[in-house]
Amino acid sequence: MTTRIYLAGTCDTKYPELDYVRDRIRAAGAEVALVDLSTTESPPSGADIPAREVAAHHPDGADAVFTGDRGSAVAAMAEAFERFARGREDLAGLIGIGGSGGTALITPAMRTLDVGVPKLMVSTVASGNVAPYVGPSDVTMMYSVTDVAGLNRISRRVLANAAGAIAGMARAEVPAADVKPALGLTMFGVTTTCVNQSVERLSDTYDCLVFHATGTGGQSMEKLVESGLVEGVIDTTTTEICDLLFGGVFPATEDRLGAIARTRVPYVGSVGALDMVNFGAPDTVPERYAGRLFYEHNPQVTLMRTTPEENAEMGRWLGAKLNACEGPVRFLLPEGGISALDAPGAAFHDDAARTALFEALEATVEQTQTRRLVRVPHHINDPAFADALVSAWRETTTGGQ
Repeated sequence: MTTRIYLAGTCDTKYPELDYVRDRIRAAGAEVALVDLSTTESPPSGADIPAREVAAHHPDGADAVFTGDRGSAVAAMAEAFERFARGREDLAGLIGIGGSGGTALITPAMRTLDVGVPKLMVSTVASGNVAPYVGPSDVTMMYSVTDVAGLNRISRRVLANAAGAIAGMARAEVPAADVKPALGLTMFGVTTTCVNQSVERLSDTYDCLVFHATGTGGQSMEKLVESGLVEGVIDTTTTEICDLLFGGVFPATEDRLGAIARTRVPYVGSVGALDMVNFGAPDTVPERYAGRLFYEHNPQVTLMRTTPEENAEMGRWLGAKLNACEGPVRFLLPEGGISALDAPGAAFHDDAARTALFEALEATVEQTQTRRLVRVPHHINDPAFADALVSAWRETTTGGQ
């Protein structure tokens, strides 16, 4: 099948720039289709795929897009474009250009595509906080420098670079390598020793993909699970749940472990770094936490020790998520400590908090032959705990009971 690059934007406001990018992509030797995402009824007619054709992918039909109200129309077109993009079997890459509105309109479709599919957004907001646009995906953001409001000596150069970039990405080949099953692992600084030891024990057999547990890291891992690109998970470091429940800066979403439940991939997990909530500099910590136990990781990162009550809440939350997982599950509880800071003599060592966490998990998780909690009499960074993780992983993948 012939593949082509899809170029997306609102032709009613950006047609000259879109047409210019289309010409530059063709000049680079790539096939391209201009997709109009206008939400007015009378945009220019030069698009390869008109707006009404895209809008027809909305579950309520094209009329749900062309409402006359800009806010609802843009939201509806974004949903329609997501569905449109997911259905393209010839998509070799997706490039969009726009301001803040166009970026919000186009990037949801980019995020819904599999990791590895080239995605490039030329945007007026690409020099700021792009996390809401990129999310857990591999969207490339390029700052437009000038506004996307006409062609000039700057915009021509930037847009030509973008056209060359997406054409090059679409043609790029990944050198052949030994194909091993991909295994996702989660790590934080305070569980690095454990995860590195696990990787050492597994790397001969698996392509180990380590994700930094900073909120987006967990989302990226689960996106790859959902896409079928990761065949199992050793989720040592579930710390993002702390920040979700207690207002930290590296939160998971409410869908944490959702991909594990939906795909039923083999899963081995643990409670790594559930002893801490992450904040920025000390003056960013919410007033409600005054008087709590803190540890200054560095001038920009302040860690707060979780209490027994918070640990019990996390145990119940995690337990409910594990109950939804019907694939093979082993969840290990390191009795010697759950992070580098939760060890005898360390800043966050707290037997009562750990006990509350473990007991809440044991009271909540519905254990079966395929879903088990396992207490391990070692610290999470002890080599023996890495051995236990690997043993549990091999058990889930060989059908052991």
